Amino acid sequence: MRPRFTASWVISTVLAFLAGRGGLEAAGPATVVEEVVATCQAPNNGAGPLWCYGAPLIVRQGEQVFASVMETGAGVPPLCNTRWRLFRRDAAGWHEVRHDDDFRQREPCPLVSPGPGKLLLSVNPSTEPRGTQYGRCDPQWLLFDLQRLEQTPSVIHPAWPGTPRFTDHSYRGIAADAGRGDVLALNIDAVTSLQHWSFRPANGNGSRTGTIRFPIRGCYPQVAVRDRAGHVLAIGDIVEPVEAWQTYKKQRTGASWDYVFRRLFYAWSPDLARDAFSAPIEVDTVDATGGHISNLDLWIDPRGVAHLLYIKTNMAVLLRDRYFPGQAITTSLEHVELERGRIVRRSTPLAGGDGKRETPVFARFHATADGSLHIVAAVKGTAPSGAPFLENRLIRVSPTKGTADAHRLALHEPLTTFFTATERGGNLPSDELDLFGTGRDPVTLRYAHIRLK
Repeated sequence: MRPRFTASWVISTVLAFLAGRGGLEAAGPATVVEEVVATCQAPNNGAGPLWCYGAPLIVRQGEQVFASVMETGAGVPPLCNTRWRLFRRDAAGWHEVRHDDDFRQREPCPLVSPGPGKLLLSVNPSTEPRGTQYGRCDPQWLLFDLQRLEQTPSVIHPAWPGTPRFTDHSYRGIAADAGRGDVLALNIDAVTSLQHWSFRPANGNGSRTGTIRFPIRGCYPQVAVRDRAGHVLAIGDIVEPVEAWQTYKKQRTGASWDYVFRRLFYAWSPDLARDAFSAPIEVDTVDATGGHISNLDLWIDPRGVAHLLYIKTNMAVLLRDRYFPGQAITTSLEHVELERGRIVRRSTPLAGGDGKRETPVFARFHATADGSLHIVAAVKGTAPSGAPFLENRLIRVSPTKGTADAHRLALHEPLTTFFTATERGGNLPSDELDLFGTGRDPVTLRYAHIRLK
């Protein structure tokens, strides 16, 4: 693939090389290409093109990269007023190769690879009249053959336990095992809030199903399957449970929407061909201080250790001023490791908040071909000169080489929210880092290809 460089990209690269803020190495990863994939106008349906941040949207197959891109239908009433588009990047750049015939989706459609030459798109078309809200949907998987993309994909209806009510608010997750070709998917029941799971082996035989009951409604799940072991990371998503806080916030903001994300949960199964998921454990909480947690990523190492990544803010400014005066607000990037469902290690790769010059705002894991694990982070802050900055960094997690083992990625427009070609999506560990997300403009979907070695 031939690199594409612009004058602005060259300037930003040189400046990034010369800046050398403390703790970051100047030399490092090389940006091969940085470009716009497509745009997506806001659907005004409660979702958006990156709404499924727990489930993958980008897949690398050799020299080709694929992305699932939402499109909003002009004049189509919500909630199900979008459709999926499949984009491919090859030597000629990005271009659309397939799209849905109608606008029947509310959410973006996650994309994984169950094996070489295959793509699997998770779709959730409405079965109700146009304009219906919170209506029934029919979750499906579309299986594409990369040698015959012009042909209609095979449609797979995954098995589910019982008779769940699946709607346009699916809060679904999906993962593929690159080594075996197995697929694991989740979809929430709109009535019971149970997360229903469906495990489909590569040969299509012996599918198994079940449910996960989180202590409170668990949403936006990161899902992983490796050697038939299943892992799920989900965030609690409920209406503000403290009545006094709810009343106070509504008085101050006038907003009636008041869902909070404060309790983080993890569940696992040692063998989905045989075992159900364990009862979820609570990994972290900021319930007592009215904070916020964002679950970001999940990676399973070759020994089966689950690595969790999330951002934690201990309390909200609005609540601090009234209920916790004088206390400092902190925001930290947290890394937790679990073996067989038990927490064995915690660390804080980045920390910010009151009195700090920088704060993490988003992150993902990325594993390279040699087995090293990295964090790709978005960090905002104030430079010593007083100028604000936003940058993307690559931080080595293991094997560690000390605090200096971090690189600022030379991007003309850093990304604030992004997806990677993750192993959870059936991608292999790679020295090619693919980022798909948004920068300054929330309706412009951008891509960056970075060569790490």
